[in-house]
Amino acid sequence: MSKKARVILTMVIIEAVLAGIWWYLADYGMTNPDRVKPDFQAVVGQTMGMAMSGLLGVGFILFFIAARNERKALKSKTS
Repeated sequence: MSKKARVILTMVIIEAVLAGIWWYLADYGMTNPDRVKPDFQAVVGQTMGMAMSGLLGVGFILFFIAARNERKALKSKTS
């Protein structure tokens, strides 16, 4: 498996886990409104949205680094 594919697969798995956590927290807030603060849904949405988008940004950077490293490895093999 190439480095780019591993980065993509890892990012998809991590994003899915974060989405699951987000889903669980949103469901918890809806089913237990008496146990959470009134702004719970907004805070969870902002926090998880920021975490997921930040991780996605890091994933793009890691993807481009992996692509560069693959090109360098291929170039050194042919030389």
